[in-house]
Amino acid sequence: MTARGTAVIGAGIIGSLVAHEIVSRLPAAGSVTVLERDSVGGGASRRSAGLQLPRGGTERIREMARTSGEFYRKLVENRPSLPIYPLPEASVVSASRQALTAYLPEAEPTPLPALPNPGVRLPADAGIWRIDGCSQADVYGLCLALARDLRRRVSYREGIRVTGLESSEDGVLIGLSTGERLAVDQAVLAPGPWVHAPAWRDLLAPLGIRVKKIVALHVEQVPAERDRAIIFSDEDAFLIPLVDRGHWLFSYTCPDWDVDPDRLFDGLPAENLRQARQCLRRYSPSLAEDCRSGRLFCDAYSRNGEPQVARLDDAGRIVFAGAANGSGYRLAPAIAAEAVEELQLPEVRSVG
Repeated sequence: MTARGTAVIGAGIIGSLVAHEIVSRLPAAGSVTVLERDSVGGGASRRSAGLQLPRGGTERIREMARTSGEFYRKLVENRPSLPIYPLPEASVVSASRQALTAYLPEAEPTPLPALPNPGVRLPADAGIWRIDGCSQADVYGLCLALARDLRRRVSYREGIRVTGLESSEDGVLIGLSTGERLAVDQAVLAPGPWVHAPAWRDLLAPLGIRVKKIVALHVEQVPAERDRAIIFSDEDAFLIPLVDRGHWLFSYTCPDWDVDPDRLFDGLPAENLRQARQCLRRYSPSLAEDCRSGRLFCDAYSRNGEPQVARLDDAGRIVFAGAANGSGYRLAPAIAAEAVEELQLPEVRSVG
């Protein structure tokens, strides 16, 4: 069959890096088309905290974190203008040293006598450790920068919704909201939290993916250059200084499951604000009271807590990449690499 190329459905950070991976690995590959129902990076990636930590709850995730951290390090080394900002060190707060076992050795956890951040206190039952190798990114800006570079080789079609997705021995047929039908050899499905869209709902049903609300509060205090990110391991929450934006960001574990990403644009609910303030108040009453706004979005979560990369059809022409459990940006390079390995592309080779 004459090569018709590859489609990537979704232009968030995972879809963007899938396209980047295909182009990097196979300079002579067929055409690559990226389809996005909104605009590049305009979904969950636009609302992402962009925190990169060298840790993982399982051996696979730790290896993915290592791979992804190295990818981002090299990326910004080659292009210093990208919106990826190093966090020279961060603090981990926990009542148990067990929390440190998830961190990679290169994080070099080191005990600290006290929190270095003014206005943030350490509870009597908690310990604190410094870790290295973290960064924070403007994920939306990064998606735009990747797309700007990729457009020389990749066709982007924004504002186009996929209405049908069918696989056969000959290829993949994709129905579009414009009424067109796009024929490709294979497709990578990277829909972020839109896992229940009609076009692929049945294909993804066996994976048992659920969608959870993510809430990150804007703390209206201006951080100083010396301030550090703080990870509250026991609460699965974090506080990071967004120096470039002039405020703090506090993310806590919201308990709301099975949400529709298209119904999260009615403003921050009072209950979510109350929950976040209650969590942060234990560490900093002043910051908690200055939580007045924020960003709502959601993410797809897998059954086993690990990102999912899987062939969805018998012919192996449709590959799903996602369900990163709130770590889409952090693990996106490794997820993209695994997805490309699953594609039926000739002579797939590692970069560099």
